Amino acid sequence: MPKTMTGLVKERSAPGAVYKNIPVPAIGPDEVLVKVKASSICGTDVHIYNWDAWAQKSVVTGNVFGHEFAGIVVETGGQVKDARIGDHVSAEGHMVCGTCKACRTGRAHVCRHTRSFGITAPGCFAEYAVVKADSIIHNDPEMPFELACLQDPLGNAVHAVLAGEIVGKSVLVVGAGLIGLMAISVAKACGAGRIIAADVHPYRLQKAREMGADVVVDSAGSDLAEMVNKATGGEGAEVVLEMSGHPQGIRDGFEAAARAARVSMLGIPSSEAAMDWGQVIFKGLRVEGITGRRMHETWYQMKGLLQSGKLGLEKLVTHTCSLDRYEEAFTLMNSGFCGKIVFLNERANHFEVVEHAGPPVLLHTL
Repeated sequence: MPKTMTGLVKERSAPGAVYKNIPVPAIGPDEVLVKVKASSICGTDVHIYNWDAWAQKSVVTGNVFGHEFAGIVVETGGQVKDARIGDHVSAEGHMVCGTCKACRTGRAHVCRHTRSFGITAPGCFAEYAVVKADSIIHNDPEMPFELACLQDPLGNAVHAVLAGEIVGKSVLVVGAGLIGLMAISVAKACGAGRIIAADVHPYRLQKAREMGADVVVDSAGSDLAEMVNKATGGEGAEVVLEMSGHPQGIRDGFEAAARAARVSMLGIPSSEAAMDWGQVIFKGLRVEGITGRRMHETWYQMKGLLQSGKLGLEKLVTHTCSLDRYEEAFTLMNSGFCGKIVFLNERANHFEVVEHAGPPVLLHTL
């Protein structure tokens, strides 16, 4: 094993990151060392890179960040029984205590002692990553690494969609970012009725159609509640999946919800979002916060959906690049003219356009 590796470090409390040589981390007896083959940029990573208000109060600096990955086990601790060298793996990013009330009653995803991989603990934007053995998720060796690394955010989408009844329900997805796009695909695969996607970015609305949305709404130029009512015969959306985190998007989602609707909240607001709580009370809405994935129920649901072949995740990967091109990657993420950007560790310095998706001035193409 090498003693050093390259990694992308959130070195200080400020925008940006530093790509540098750092020690290969040592593993404990209940941990495994994974050679990271692919990692992908999450909306949370953009919060961290931009260093907004949420990141400032949530992130531990001095660590490698990133939490979506796929790789191969190269070393195991002495107590590890369920992972072997050579296994293809990803991992659940929430590291929980296992002994609190939430953990012991099947709600470990809200453990109050949670440490988060790539947020409060070292993550995967590096050549190697350390993962607790009980967090390991085994991957089919035939699954491409650039798709296997998408399972963490896909789990968020699966958790949000399946937090309540979905079959035959009208669904509004507010925010067609990457998890919103995944939620469209998951809802469709799980038998949802009419799916409506709202965003302010034309490129994202185009991708929403590709992923299966029946109706797309430019919420910057339209009254979202009016458009949703029109698409649902005046009833409103029976399921609202709030993926934007934008204060106005949150308010619009509640206004567009049908009476007795279910609202799943996943988008992270970068600041406080005032709203009319009368929408919740008088409509009789059920509101559920969605954090991570239910451990490990969501992972098994997700594996079944992947095996069904109905999700079409390959449509979401629009760019791949080597980790040292991180500045271009985050610039592109901030522009909105991309789907998923995947860092591939075993290619030379490059930035590959899988699908032409944005202004060419932002890219160095092959």
